[in-house]
Amino acid sequence: MSRVRAHNFSISLDGFATGEGLSLDEPFGHAGHRLHQWMFATRFWGPAGTTGVDNAFAQLFERGIGAEIMGAGKFGPPGWQDDAEWRGWWGPDPPFHTPTYVLTHRPRPPLEMEGGTTFHFLDAPPVDALAVAREAAGDLDVRIGGGPTLLREFLAAGLVDHLHVVQVPILLGRGVRLWDGLEALEEQYDVEAVSTPSGVTHLTFTR
Repeated sequence: MSRVRAHNFSISLDGFATGEGLSLDEPFGHAGHRLHQWMFATRFWGPAGTTGVDNAFAQLFERGIGAEIMGAGKFGPPGWQDDAEWRGWWGPDPPFHTPTYVLTHRPRPPLEMEGGTTFHFLDAPPVDALAVAREAAGDLDVRIGGGPTLLREFLAAGLVDHLHVVQVPILLGRGVRLWDGLEALEEQYDVEAVSTPSGVTHLTFTR
């Protein structure tokens, strides 16, 4: 059976994966892009980037993925469901290149984009959404794309086989935390930590 994976999921030292006050102009709220500077500096993000350990971890995001599941909060800013023209943050060619399932209580018709990405909008609990995504992925893996609320739900349901969290050395103080309600999660996984010169720590949880 295909595995369920999450990659490049950045959190602050105090566990927040996004800030407070998300909007069209501030997709991560008051956190801005500080959680993702480590990735922006890598070759994975652009040809002038670094090729070290951070890049090696970042590149695993793409390998062997046949479908993605994301939450409504990742697909658009608060209220995007009221905008029939909203097509996501990523322009005409989103970086997923697979069937991508957006979990929302207000589904709409599928949205076919360039590069092989088609957004499907589902009102379904995690286990049912995963069944649909697995069927689309075939022998490939399913990626859980976030945001933190969605990933926390999949972790709480015991559905994630491989989790890559990047702990960034900043304090946000407010926003949406990943770990709330997941006490002793580490007991279900083999956990490894790798620190890099950029200051981040890559934590991998492998079932």
